[in-house]
Amino acid sequence: MTVVTEPLSENTADVIVVGAGPAGSTTAYHLARAGLDVLLLEKTRFPREKVCGDGLTPRAVKQLVAMGIDISEEAGWLRNKGLRIIAGGVRLQLDWPELASFPDYGLVRKRDDFDEQLARQAQKAGARLFERCNVSGPIVDDRTGRITGVTAKLGEEKREVTFHAPLVVAADGNSTRLSLAMGLHRREDRPMGVAVRTYFTSPRHDDDYLESWLELWDRRGPQDRLLPGYGWIFGMGDGTSNVGLGVLNTSASFKELDWREILKAWCASMPEDWGFTPENMTGPIRGAALPMAFNRQPHYTRGLLLVGDAGGLVNPFNGEGIAYAMESGQIAADVIVQAHARGTAARRELALRRYPQVLKDTYGGYYTLGRAFVKLISNPKIMQIATQRGLTHPVLMKFALKLLANLTDPTGGDAMDRIINGLSKVAPKA
Repeated sequence: MTVVTEPLSENTADVIVVGAGPAGSTTAYHLARAGLDVLLLEKTRFPREKVCGDGLTPRAVKQLVAMGIDISEEAGWLRNKGLRIIAGGVRLQLDWPELASFPDYGLVRKRDDFDEQLARQAQKAGARLFERCNVSGPIVDDRTGRITGVTAKLGEEKREVTFHAPLVVAADGNSTRLSLAMGLHRREDRPMGVAVRTYFTSPRHDDDYLESWLELWDRRGPQDRLLPGYGWIFGMGDGTSNVGLGVLNTSASFKELDWREILKAWCASMPEDWGFTPENMTGPIRGAALPMAFNRQPHYTRGLLLVGDAGGLVNPFNGEGIAYAMESGQIAADVIVQAHARGTAARRELALRRYPQVLKDTYGGYYTLGRAFVKLISNPKIMQIATQRGLTHPVLMKFALKLLANLTDPTGGDAMDRIINGLSKVAPKA
């Protein structure tokens, strides 16, 4: 790795980060803060829309604080107190846990504005952001097989350009064309999900709890079917609500179902005064894949590191992706910074090869538990029994909230924390 104190040229850097979503912008921010020269390449122009629930748990809030983002209400952020769970005719409201490691509140912000804030923060830290820069493929050294840069089409005129760096970070989302071009394919033995959502003008827009409906019924056919997933309603604080579904691919009929139509039917079943009607819809229904539980590996190979959705970092328990995108970006940046300080190529490579193990040490056991959870809830009978009986026990649901949201103190926590942490430690870190 060449030590560069000043950019050798506009198209050369210490590190190239492909994709300026939460994972890429967080990676670029921490790299730039450490003094590395970083190119951050984004295929679209900000602001731009992404499919998301727009709800941020305390894990994501912690990352925003670490990046110095102004998360005040005056800056346009809506705080939430916790999660409201509805199933089996029961309605249970749970506050986010009080922990030393995480704040006790979540946030809501639309993704078009959210992503741009992170990218601009990376710019302020010194990262060089190229918008409308569509990366077309890797540049690979024929002798070593290592990635040494990327080719791209830049601007409205789609001018062909090349960017060079000894390290490249793939933060290009679930499709991650860069990873595929380097021979890294999705693991079929890991769960995938799909999220579909839309926005409605609604009197429920200022709800200070995220709302999750754990029983997702498809009532359109001759027989009602309980689907492996959940519905959500997140007030945006701007007169609209984000309403959507998160569904696992474990159902045999997963590919046959039209999730947009199921969302429409689900919304139609809601109380009329909530306003979830076609005439109140402010935009189209959009969908996106949720790559879960390390579904693309290895997370480092031949000069390429995977972060966020590109590496399948979505939490299999709850479909949360932003927190893990940002956390993996920070972890990758820490590893790169340490490798950059090593004196020889062999020592730098030794440091970089540690990255996949750090991810497995951090999430591996927990994601293994998540994969087991996915198999359980794929059985409609188990899902129905769990929701109907579990919701009548608030203490059990408090435990479930900590487990599903991955919110525990690693040391000095309560008995629930110790149980969850213990299970995560003994589970295989695959």
